[in-house]
Amino acid sequence: MFRHTRKAVALVGVAVAALALAGCAGQTGAAAPSASDAAQTEGFPLTITHMYGQTTLDAPPQRIATWGWGATDAVLALGIQPVAIPSAEYGGGDDLIVPWVKTAIDEVGGEAPVLLDNSTYELSVEELLATDADVLIAPYSGLTQDEYDAVTAAGIPVIAPEKALWSTPWRDVVTITGEVLGRETDAATVLDGIDKEVSDAAAANPEFAGTTVAFVTATPDEVDVYLPVDARVEILEDLGFVSAPSVTELDTGASTFYTAISPENLDKLDAQVVFTFVQSEDELQTFLTSERTRLIPAIAKGAVGAVVGTEDASAVSPTALSLPYILPKFVEQLQTATATAKS
Repeated sequence: MFRHTRKAVALVGVAVAALALAGCAGQTGAAAPSASDAAQTEGFPLTITHMYGQTTLDAPPQRIATWGWGATDAVLALGIQPVAIPSAEYGGGDDLIVPWVKTAIDEVGGEAPVLLDNSTYELSVEELLATDADVLIAPYSGLTQDEYDAVTAAGIPVIAPEKALWSTPWRDVVTITGEVLGRETDAATVLDGIDKEVSDAAAANPEFAGTTVAFVTATPDEVDVYLPVDARVEILEDLGFVSAPSVTELDTGASTFYTAISPENLDKLDAQVVFTFVQSEDELQTFLTSERTRLIPAIAKGAVGAVVGTEDASAVSPTALSLPYILPKFVEQLQTATATAKS
């Protein structure tokens, strides 16, 4: 589900008519409370290169707006309350905020951020300007050239995706956000902490080491497997698993991070363990019992780990906050699946 949503986002075309608002932006307010009120100015002016050019910041920004996936989490993980964040229609519940972000907002304290309408994946420049933000951090997003031009014309510097829409690695999102906020050391500390959580989980489960895995999703139309370059597979490998050789052998080259498996090749996906995410228990049962998916040996054996529900499904794409949130469920599911695979 999330993979298909992201693929659609990258194709969205946007016509932004907010350039007339340019004179309304650019004012800087007081910084929100944080773990370190005096952001370091060493390294500024700072120039960030991205797919739309370069953005130069003379000093660490004070009022932070975020867009896309992961930037909100990175800002909060660094102890700063954003003034504006995108709404989370998928996994955000009634308040349109995913649970790990909601917890961090409460912990950081201060005025809660404004929710920018993300229901159509189009950035409303007018909504953004109303928050009086002095930077928009969007390194992993579908931010279009038109949106970028409109926001920068309105006087707000923008940190756009590095090389392509929806492609910046999640760790780079944390690092870039740390640079922009003058908190590179803190960002490195955040990543070190997450790495330790993952390595501790791997050490506590030596049975994971060397076990072959495939991260599989299914829709009514096709069965897909994520490739080793995908961040979700990276996490499984960090836990000690290895991608089944058949994953890359069956890659059609049609996408950079996943491949569709044709029905006649499903029995060739010979991973010992399959991992997946679904929106509901009904979807999980369909995944486990359909004639099509049961052609995959690990599914037929029941060696499947799964996260269920839109909140947990959205957490599968790692960020500075979602990975620590979902890791215990990952590990629990993988323990059961691995035990079944080796029984």
